[in-house]
Amino acid sequence: MKNGSTTNGNGARWHDQYPHLGKDPLPAQVYTSDEQFQREREHIFKKVWLNVGRVEQIPNPGDYFVQDLAVCNTSVIVTRGKDGAVKAFHNICSHRGNKIAWDSKGSCHMFTCKFHGWSYTPEGKLAFVPDEARFFNLKKETLGLTPVAVDVWAGFIFINVDPTPRETLQEYLGELGTGLKDYPFGELSATSTSWSTEVKANWKVVKDAFQEVYHVAFLHKRSIPDSFTSKENPYGSPLDVRLYPRHGCMSIYGNAGYQPTPVAALAFQHGAIIIRKDFSESRLPPAVNPTRSKDWSLDLNVIFPAFFVDVSEGSYFTHQFIPLAVDRTLWTSTQYFPKAKSAAQRFSQEYGNVIFRDIILEDGRTFEETQSVLSSGAKKEFHLHDEEILVRHSHHVVDQMINNRPVGVGLVPRANSKEESARV
Repeated sequence: MKNGSTTNGNGARWHDQYPHLGKDPLPAQVYTSDEQFQREREHIFKKVWLNVGRVEQIPNPGDYFVQDLAVCNTSVIVTRGKDGAVKAFHNICSHRGNKIAWDSKGSCHMFTCKFHGWSYTPEGKLAFVPDEARFFNLKKETLGLTPVAVDVWAGFIFINVDPTPRETLQEYLGELGTGLKDYPFGELSATSTSWSTEVKANWKVVKDAFQEVYHVAFLHKRSIPDSFTSKENPYGSPLDVRLYPRHGCMSIYGNAGYQPTPVAALAFQHGAIIIRKDFSESRLPPAVNPTRSKDWSLDLNVIFPAFFVDVSEGSYFTHQFIPLAVDRTLWTSTQYFPKAKSAAQRFSQEYGNVIFRDIILEDGRTFEETQSVLSSGAKKEFHLHDEEILVRHSHHVVDQMINNRPVGVGLVPRANSKEESARV
């Protein structure tokens, strides 16, 4: 495969590899139906592993942050215990149900309810009850914070609000998690910058905007002209796509002939940013850019249902989409860099943050504009390009799960990507 060109006359190279997904249009109601949203809440978000942060956010015992999860009807405290282990609890007091931690983050020796002063250790044990003697048959050992299943993968913290998760985090992440585990996330997470906002759009409207590059030549023509497109590949067709039972990955084309501005060229010299045009492979595990294409820029990894980890050489970024209602979503994007060792590297990273900010602002401009007209009923369905295979796959997984059908049926394991690339 060269420069993302198609492998057959009808341009259906990804459909031909994943024919079980079909070619049917996407029903418009998947973005507007409150009934579907409630089923997504019960059958997906309350049942699967959800990313809530990274271990760097709680480096010391007693450090914590709070993740409100409206879609799961709860708020969760994520903390580090005295033993150094990451722990998670529902953010609700055993006395009369008050929310215990009101701040979004902090550090403490005890979690103390502001209502009546009940106090809990970072391990969730009920430690102190004011005027305890006047309660009736109080058994403190049974009244600790309600635990939430929590686990860590590659420094990312995941929780599962199901009291009895069906599978471990490692089982849930499967082949995608195994392939990415040797990427240097820890080293590259020393510095991060986040942008977060509530948007008036369905979570899938927001998510789908980041699952394809068909839009890049048009929506991003000002911020990153020709970075991910070229004369040979005018629409930025991806280099490779890997689909798993729930998750997906796309290797994104990068234009090696892109001519940066003088400021961008200076930034390129001192660090890795999203539009850098020259990449080595010295730090990349085999699962990243598996075709080993010289035209590669980054891998877009979609962890179902609503978390992206997009990795490149020397930096990475994430997107998190937390549904608030059928037409509201909390969207957070974070870019990560290693610790800057010089002023020049710091400049490069700050320039990278500006470029990333401009790109996601352009993406974000479409969300509410789309949602505002979806409910009109003027369009009953939408037609997906073959390159929008990740969008099709994600909706297929949602449909399977909300209808209690097994995921991954019909998904045929692919041959080695490098060998496959050589054949075409």
